[in-house]
Amino acid sequence: MDLMQALRTTGAVREFTDEPVTDAEVRQVLEAARFAPSGGNRQAWRVVVVKDPERRRQMRDLYLTGWYEYLAIGAAGLVPWAPITDRTAEDSAAERAAQMGPPAGDPGGFAEQLDRVPVLLVVLADLRSLAAVDRDLKRYTLVGGASIYPFVWSILLAARAQGLGGVITTMHCREEPAVLDALGVAQGWAVAATVALGHPAREWPTRLRRAEVDQFTALDRFDGPPLGDS
Repeated sequence: MDLMQALRTTGAVREFTDEPVTDAEVRQVLEAARFAPSGGNRQAWRVVVVKDPERRRQMRDLYLTGWYEYLAIGAAGLVPWAPITDRTAEDSAAERAAQMGPPAGDPGGFAEQLDRVPVLLVVLADLRSLAAVDRDLKRYTLVGGASIYPFVWSILLAARAQGLGGVITTMHCREEPAVLDALGVAQGWAVAATVALGHPAREWPTRLRRAEVDQFTALDRFDGPPLGDS
């Protein structure tokens, strides 16, 4: 597949057919994704391929806790867990999360059926190997993820090239201690993302909706004019 086409059409896929994905196909995806860049080429990731049915149900239940919080906070008009936000309003909304869930008899959506997705990958990050140069700034730290998320995104691009679709989700981070315990993860590792993969249940989009370049670029200053095409 042409790279530019892949970049323009690799959207989030949360609905899959019942067609299985073999271990060999997963291995092919990871074989390509492993060439992603990382700080110092330390490749500070480890992937747990979750196949055991009971462990998958654990992953689903741990996901749902955060998912219902996410819905409740969003319904209150807030960006869930934004580093800069109204914490009081957020806490109030999160308290209502326990009352949320699919209606009786409704199987729910992606979150409620997470244990049934064809492939479930939990991507872990080695905290001893991340050059988080913003670690000591007096704000939320995010730079360390630059050594992990290119790999995670490469998983989706490699899957797209094989006709597979998927989605990156970080919801398991809300229950990280329990997730690490369930997967037998050693100390010093963190949950970076969970990736769900499978054969898409719908047609691929021909064009994703995103902001135009003029809307997010500026010359020389934050409030400068947008980048032109000269």
